[in-house]
Amino acid sequence: MHVAEPPEPDLLRDPESYAQLLRHVREAVLSGATAPRSPRSVVSASWERSLAAHVDPDAGEAPLICEPDELTELRAEHPLAPVLPLLREMLVSIADDAEHMMIVTDANGLILWREGATGVLLRADRVALTEGTRWSEEAIGTNAMGTTLATGKPVQIYSAEHLVRRYHTWTCAAAPVRDPDTGALLGSIDVSGPLRTVHPAMLSLVTATAQLAEGRLRAQLAVRDEKLRRANMPHLAALRGRPGALLSAGGRVLAAEACTLPSTVEVRKGGGTVTLPDGRIATVDPLDEGYLLRIATSGSAPRRRLSLEYLTDGPGSTTVDGRDVPFTLRHAELLTLLALQPRGLSAEKLALQLYGESGNPVTVRAEIHRLRTQLGTGVLQTRPYRLAAIVDADFLRTKAALRAGDAAAAVRSFQGPLLAESESPAILEERESISAQVRQLALNSRDADTLWAFWETSCGADDVAILDALCEVLSPSDPRLAAVRTHRARLG
Repeated sequence: MHVAEPPEPDLLRDPESYAQLLRHVREAVLSGATAPRSPRSVVSASWERSLAAHVDPDAGEAPLICEPDELTELRAEHPLAPVLPLLREMLVSIADDAEHMMIVTDANGLILWREGATGVLLRADRVALTEGTRWSEEAIGTNAMGTTLATGKPVQIYSAEHLVRRYHTWTCAAAPVRDPDTGALLGSIDVSGPLRTVHPAMLSLVTATAQLAEGRLRAQLAVRDEKLRRANMPHLAALRGRPGALLSAGGRVLAAEACTLPSTVEVRKGGGTVTLPDGRIATVDPLDEGYLLRIATSGSAPRRRLSLEYLTDGPGSTTVDGRDVPFTLRHAELLTLLALQPRGLSAEKLALQLYGESGNPVTVRAEIHRLRTQLGTGVLQTRPYRLAAIVDADFLRTKAALRAGDAAAAVRSFQGPLLAESESPAILEERESISAQVRQLALNSRDADTLWAFWETSCGADDVAILDALCEVLSPSDPRLAAVRTHRARLG
């Protein structure tokens, strides 16, 4: 998920004075006069969209579009309903303490749920910040919920950054939540409250909560997918090696045999004949749940594409032809070692690199068998074990940039240590080597953006040398300098 702009230092030091500045900026922009400073880019773009939708900056009010009885039905059917307990656990108690409230909307900005401190709820009632009202940009102008839905990115809106005047005493932070099945927006999660209680961590908290909600939805989807695979694998096996696939009800590829497919196939309800993006013709047969796709084509299949994103503090990702593949840490270690050795490795060498002298080739062969089942055909070959797919890996891109001495490209691919949880001797050596080389190249670059990007990673967060370099190269007028100096002083 995109990381939004952090709160500006002036906001955190003196919210009231900063709010006054924002009011002057808004009035100047709306009147066409010279503003004391430019609004943030995300705010300026939102104001333009809102004004184009004829939102009244001085008298706008969120419209009530849903009565309580209708709202009950919408809540029960909404995809975010199953994660509401998680949202309450993460946000409501904090919102209470901070005199804020948690809000959950649908994809159109309709407020479905609202919970928090009683005083804030009563205050919100007076400005129509209630369940059943719509908070899209076209309905009520710039606000965190509407703007995050319009941009698909987390955003925090302060005081007079709201286009409509009556919301200038409010601040709000919101993040979007997407459907893990289709990628479509499901709605937004928001924390709103009085400007005087603004906290710099609120946007990060809302963003992290949205990510947790998406993770919970993804886990629930994975359980449903696995049940569907188990129930329908006999249909795929009945093809006896001919190219085909199992599809979800929405057309996502759940399992494939002897073919390369996009992550999703467009299917009509009831099935029928479809033309795949590469021109192949396939037949889609309805099952009790989902579909069986059968490909009627000849000729050799194109090479599959394997994407590995393992330079991250999180679990990373493994995709085959754009389709997410569930994987364990051991599977990620195997794929990393094979990607680093394109000519292949024997089971004995893999065991040594994975486990050291105590490694057992039999264990490696078993893991490779499970991994091949997950990846499907045409990705991992044997004798020796090697990757047959076209490989795109962030650690390979980073190593190529390091060889070329391209600091910006190296840091761009480097989002964190290689498989941070791995204790494999070979992975540990590679992790330390890549991290050290990227750090040194960033320091040698003396480029502010490159150093800043490395500082934002976990490897650079408390690196005194990186902070000192940033203090030297950042311009005194650069707003990032204050954050760097503050963190440097905290480290002593």
